[in-house]
Amino acid sequence: MRGHESSVFSISVHASGRYAITTSSDTAQLWDLDTFQRKRKLNILQSVGIQKVFFLPLSNTILSCFKDNSIFAWECDTLSCKYQLPAPPESSSVLYKVFAVTRDGRILAAGGKSNHLHLWCLEAKQLFRIIQMPTKVRAIRHLEFLPDSFDAGSNQVLGVLSQDGIMRFVNIQTCKLLFEIGSLDEGISSSVISPHGRYIASIMENGSLNIYSVQALTQEINKPPPPLVKVIEDLPKSKLNSGGLKMKVTSGRVQRPAKSRENKIQARILKQDLTGNFENKENEASDGLNKKRLQILLKGYGEYPTKYRMFIWRSLLQLPENHTAFSSLVDKGVHVAFLNLQKKYPIKSRKLLRVLQRTLSALAHWSAIFSDTPYLPLLAFPFVKLFQNNQLICFEVVATLIINWCQHWFEYFPNPPINILSLIENVLAFHDKELLQHFIDHDITSQLYAWPLLETVFSEVLTREEWLKLFDNVFSNHPSFLLMTVVAYNTCSRAPLLNCSLRDDFEYFFHHRNNLDISVVIREVYHLMDTTPTDIHPNDKLDAFVALTKGQYPVFNQYPKFIVDYQTQERERIRNDELDFLRERQMVEDMQAEVDQQRVEDEAWYQKQELLRKAEETRREMLLQEEEKMAQQRQRLASVKRELRAKEMHLQDATRRRFLKLQQDQREMELRRLNDEIERKVHMRDQEIATTAKDLEMRHLELESQKRLYEKNLIRNQEAVAKEMREDSDTYRRKVDLEEHMFHKLIEAGQTQNQKTQKLIEENLAEAEQACLNADWRIQALHKQRCDDLQRNACYQEVAKLLRENRRKETEVLNAMVGEGARKVRMGLQIFLLFIV
Repeated sequence: MRGHESSVFSISVHASGRYAITTSSDTAQLWDLDTFQRKRKLNILQSVGIQKVFFLPLSNTILSCFKDNSIFAWECDTLSCKYQLPAPPESSSVLYKVFAVTRDGRILAAGGKSNHLHLWCLEAKQLFRIIQMPTKVRAIRHLEFLPDSFDAGSNQVLGVLSQDGIMRFVNIQTCKLLFEIGSLDEGISSSVISPHGRYIASIMENGSLNIYSVQALTQEINKPPPPLVKVIEDLPKSKLNSGGLKMKVTSGRVQRPAKSRENKIQARILKQDLTGNFENKENEASDGLNKKRLQILLKGYGEYPTKYRMFIWRSLLQLPENHTAFSSLVDKGVHVAFLNLQKKYPIKSRKLLRVLQRTLSALAHWSAIFSDTPYLPLLAFPFVKLFQNNQLICFEVVATLIINWCQHWFEYFPNPPINILSLIENVLAFHDKELLQHFIDHDITSQLYAWPLLETVFSEVLTREEWLKLFDNVFSNHPSFLLMTVVAYNTCSRAPLLNCSLRDDFEYFFHHRNNLDISVVIREVYHLMDTTPTDIHPNDKLDAFVALTKGQYPVFNQYPKFIVDYQTQERERIRNDELDFLRERQMVEDMQAEVDQQRVEDEAWYQKQELLRKAEETRREMLLQEEEKMAQQRQRLASVKRELRAKEMHLQDATRRRFLKLQQDQREMELRRLNDEIERKVHMRDQEIATTAKDLEMRHLELESQKRLYEKNLIRNQEAVAKEMREDSDTYRRKVDLEEHMFHKLIEAGQTQNQKTQKLIEENLAEAEQACLNADWRIQALHKQRCDDLQRNACYQEVAKLLRENRRKETEVLNAMVGEGARKVRMGLQIFLLFIV
């Protein structure tokens, strides 16, 4: 149930339970609770907010109150505006916040941030009273009327909850403050009154929940008349005054003495005890109730007080409250006769249906006759509805009714009780022969004008209040009172009955409510009870009241057992036959369903195959079309490929030519570079050779000069030849080692510095030649040394040969490197051409 954009703060339900109105600050919506669908939505301007929208009790009128104090009334069915209340006077202008309506829907109370309370008469559509609350009241937070069973819905007491947490109850006619609940120390946050006005439940500001007894609060105000109080003085006063709180009436207001802190908790406990005693007084059977005194009270008021009615009924019927016996009946489960009760009696309330089904099943388990009694649901339904929250009491009330007020009803079962109907007809013949003759003339029997009233115990022709009032008298008198009520109902309705001539009119009359005062009917019953002769009076034919026995319920066998047994057997046989028939029908239906399912599946299969065949043809056509398109696309692609191939060949040819030209240019450049390198190296070699020749010449000259110097000194140093030879020998060995060391170094550095090595070798050769020249004069003495010199010269020649071989290999490596560079250039050009392609 969506639709509100802001939070919902008010829900109002129609008296029929079919419609509901939900209200938020910006809109109100009307819902159908049968379908949970929205029927209508009330949209307003944002500047004018909604205060409250609700149904008036017992009417089809919707009242909408807005924040600008405008109040409209709408018809629920047509949603047309019925009227608008005029604006309140400026002297007492109040912005309405809270509202309350009496149960009859005639008076509207409205209040807000003020101590003024406005009372509107909705019939006259005008403000008829303004009540000024005490000065302590600055704002009104909640309004609610206090219901009363004897004011016919025109509630006179209004509860006003103000900002100080105190709820004051005011009589709107006398404008007197009757009583108040709550205090400044223990303020009330919110409060609600029970539907019958017996209790007030309040949530306190400290979080506790207080329940107040209205009877205890108003016992000084609503004192019953002295004679009646004197009659029922048997009730112990301690039950009502157990709280110990004394109240004084001062100018119409009940005041309680100030309570100290010490006895505050004690007072709260006493209030709870008071409530507990009040509930126990209603739930427990009391021996202090005297039937004669109750009859006197009943004749005085015409009915029992609503607060005490159930308590009085249980006392009059002397219900034993056999919990164990009733539990054993309930534990047997739902009787087979009432499994499908909802089909015959479709009750909207699921709870009420379950209680009715359980009660009827318990009666059927108690006595077999009730499983075959067709009118038992009609007989029990009003009591089930009345006692739906206490199933034990409901069962015992119905059982007591059957044993006492339904005596001899089952002697002609399954036919209506002819003997009882004959008693009614005899009494009617005595008191109103004309009406009975009218029935006879139109072929209307007692089964039509008496039996419908008995089997429904008048629940179809009376309202709830009328029915309760009638059974206050029925349960307070002899069982024959119910039969006399049938006669009185007919005699009091003789005028419309005499005007009826069709059977359908009579049937409608005895199955629907009629414009008849039940009080007149009850007075007529008492008159018939007193004036009917003894020979036809039902008193002699019916036994006196007998209560149910305690512990176990009595055996009920006041019916023709053989008929019930025969009907039970026949019903069982019919049930078995019906089960067999249903089983066979189920099998046939299953087979038929299988055949239908197979046929449907076959049809679906054929349809599917046809669809598949059509789809296949469609796909084939599409495939042919696609193949044609593909062939055309292949032809176009082939032509494009040929064009691309021709372009590619042209590009490759042009690239090849460019590459060849580039390669030729690179080779020419390489050749020029190599020629330049060769020329440079030849020039360097020539320079080195010339430099070496000059060096050799200079060395030769130096050697010649040294030779002459040595020759000059040879003679000079002959004395020290031996010594000098030894020194020369040592010097020669060191020199040889040095030359070998230098030779190894030259070999190691020969690969990187060829020309330097050659120079060093030439220098060594020159030194060797110089050494040879110096040693010529020692040839004769140093023959061995000369042989070594010759061997060393051979080694030098071999080294020169190796150097020449190394130079040749270097030239070959250089040529190989040039060829490898050219090959890499060609490979790079090929990759470049492939990348271009």
